[in-house]
Amino acid sequence: MEASTAEDWKIIGSQFGSFAGKLPDRVLAHLALLEGDCGGFAVDRLTHSLQTATLAHRDGRDEEYVVCALLHDVGDTLGSYNHADIAAAILRPFVSEENFWMVEKHGIFQGYFFFHHLGLDRDLREQFRGHRWFARTEEFCAKYDGPAFDPRAETLPLAFFEPMVRRVFARPRRSLYVSDKGGMPAGPDRAVAGGAR
Repeated sequence: MEASTAEDWKIIGSQFGSFAGKLPDRVLAHLALLEGDCGGFAVDRLTHSLQTATLAHRDGRDEEYVVCALLHDVGDTLGSYNHADIAAAILRPFVSEENFWMVEKHGIFQGYFFFHHLGLDRDLREQFRGHRWFARTEEFCAKYDGPAFDPRAETLPLAFFEPMVRRVFARPRRSLYVSDKGGMPAGPDRAVAGGAR
């Protein structure tokens, strides 16, 4: 890295766009890994994710919110003890601050419904009482995440949500690689080159 040049980074940057452009494919493939893993629940983790997104979609939530609902548990496979952090990190460059916060904190808020059965503090979410997105996250868990374990409930297929995922992931809003001049990032080459479009 220390010996790299602007020319080197033009070469590297020219490859970044095609790799980054396939991020939706990788996210959808990772989400599909949740299929078949019930973890003791009445539906598998993929069905739960699809039901959560279906409930949000049927309730008229906007596309970004629906994608957050779909991907809120995508971290389950790699983050058994911090799945919400992983889902939030994947979504952060592409979604609003309020949707990021909702996904990041949903595990704590969902705990209100079951932590006491495990000897944990169900009121852990109270540390965030008064936060401007407390009610939003509380509602997400109560209306969409919590009820989405029903084997008889409507469950739209992943293909239905795929175009939404692709649109939400098409343009990062904030990233280390987004130029401070704003605009559409295209990788480190443009960040190094001063944010040219």
